[in-house]
Amino acid sequence: MITGIIKNTGLFIFLLLLQILLMDNIEFSGYVNPYIYLLFIILLPVEIPAWLLLILSFFTGLSVDLFNGTPGMHASATTFAGFVRPYILRILAPRDGYDTGVLPVPGAYGWRWFLVYVILIVTIHHFALFYIEVFRLAYFFSTLLRVLLSSLFSIGFILIIQLLIVKR
Repeated sequence: MITGIIKNTGLFIFLLLLQILLMDNIEFSGYVNPYIYLLFIILLPVEIPAWLLLILSFFTGLSVDLFNGTPGMHASATTFAGFVRPYILRILAPRDGYDTGVLPVPGAYGWRWFLVYVILIVTIHHFALFYIEVFRLAYFFSTLLRVLLSSLFSIGFILIIQLLIVKR
């Protein structure tokens, strides 16, 4: 249990620093903003209590908000992603259910399962984040394009990071 907490804390710090120092400086024409800090929420254990998942989601988003000067936008979008995560996991559950103590990683359930899981979480997060940022429907289609392009880049970076940290 202690090693799990230490690993998750290290992952949180690594992803937060990578997001703040590198990913926040990537922007293509205002349409592509990759957010990889979501990988922390994605890789939390399946059996984590819902209240703890929401608290960790909120503080993950709040940490990004503090460094980006975006008051509450990332916190609310990440909390929403943490809220829908158990429902997505329930929809994507294998026939026999999830094994206790197994993380939602490609090695446990396959790359196709992991890709669908990441696509759903990232797209829901980006949809919430960018529409909260714009906060009007006048820019619906330009914001939708931004959601799709940023989701595509975020998913790509998340998969690359996952490939790099997968144990052989």
